[in-house]
Amino acid sequence: MKKIITLTVNPAIDKSTSVEGIRPNSKLRCEPPVFEAGGGGINVSRVIKELGGNSLCMHLSGGATGEHLKNMLDEADIMQQIVPISGWTRENLAVTDSTTELQYRFGMPGPAVKESEWKQCLEHLGALLVAGDFLVASGSLSPGMPDDFFAEVAKLAKDKKVKFILDTSEKALIKGAAAGVFLLKPNLGELSGLCGVKSISSMNLLPLAKQFLDQNTCEILVVSLGSRGALLVTKDLTEYILAPTVHAKSTIGAGDSMLAGMVKGLAEGKSLGEMAKYGVACGTAAAMSEGTQLCKKKEVDVLYEWILENSKKPHKIELDT
Repeated sequence: MKKIITLTVNPAIDKSTSVEGIRPNSKLRCEPPVFEAGGGGINVSRVIKELGGNSLCMHLSGGATGEHLKNMLDEADIMQQIVPISGWTRENLAVTDSTTELQYRFGMPGPAVKESEWKQCLEHLGALLVAGDFLVASGSLSPGMPDDFFAEVAKLAKDKKVKFILDTSEKALIKGAAAGVFLLKPNLGELSGLCGVKSISSMNLLPLAKQFLDQNTCEILVVSLGSRGALLVTKDLTEYILAPTVHAKSTIGAGDSMLAGMVKGLAEGKSLGEMAKYGVACGTAAAMSEGTQLCKKKEVDVLYEWILENSKKPHKIELDT
């Protein structure tokens, strides 16, 4: 399998708990918290490990929380390259109300990153990348980082002949995609931003996806449709992938799990259709997990077989208009 490098510039420690009834101005007695190493690229590396693969996890990290993050990744036997920063790695919180099963998610902005720190990250990448590698940049930018940071990463990947996969949002996504990528996995809202439209319906999804590929340097576009599955589009291929209906317990990490399944599939030589189906299986399995937990291989394997079998039947995906 080809080498996979994940990049997380705004990692987090994801803390989850539950409480019986969320009420204002009250002292709420929570269950013991669960701590997980988090942030887009870190989640991708964790899922790749769960699926039996390996990756090098590069992340910007600092402070006591950064040390905690490093220790958790060491315990998970995930290879790391840490770019030190002076700020403390952020912590996020997810609380489930056990009386309603509703989940409340609190995301922190992260530490401010200095220019010298994010430039050091680019230098580390330049020394690491080898032609044919897969580079997955996933997650948000930290405060202080320029909107075109991922565009700089894209240029570096192009120079090194590396397959660059980007999963972020807003201006960072738009500028990164404009610089050229190998694969993008936007949801409908992100694709709307990339295409400059207010919303996307069943009628204009495929035309907009094809238009995006015609106007940008991107070989593979996989549009995430949440519980409905995904749409795979290249210049020569179009395929809708139907996701199985499951009891979703948490959506945290579903997108990262989907991305991890896709990049692992690509690295081990799966066809594009198989790659996208495996990604949908991983994303669906993650939604079945509680709190901040990601997908489990046993469930992924069962869901993947279901998707492969049902892909032989004609179907279409309806979107809310």
